[in-house]
Amino acid sequence: MAGILYRALDIVLLIIQYAIFIRAIISWFPISRDNPLVRLVYQITEPLLAPVRNMLYRLMSGRYMMIDFSGVIVFFLIGIIRSIIFGGAVIF
Repeated sequence: MAGILYRALDIVLLIIQYAIFIRAIISWFPISRDNPLVRLVYQITEPLLAPVRNMLYRLMSGRYMMIDFSGVIVFFLIGIIRSIIFGGAVIF
């Protein structure tokens, strides 16, 4: 039973990492946010990215950065969490 839960957690974290990667790629193209796939990716990633983005905003003394690094930070944090829980280098 524990093995199934570990595998399910690993799959969920991997899906979130893929969604963050897809969101980064989507941001390079003029794709409408009304697209159902784009909306799904934003719904998956925004709850994780918004707090990190706000933290970066506060660290920069209320100034926005030209590049949003919140996706990169969350992506690598999830990779670190996966490597701690499951052992080994499981970044992507």
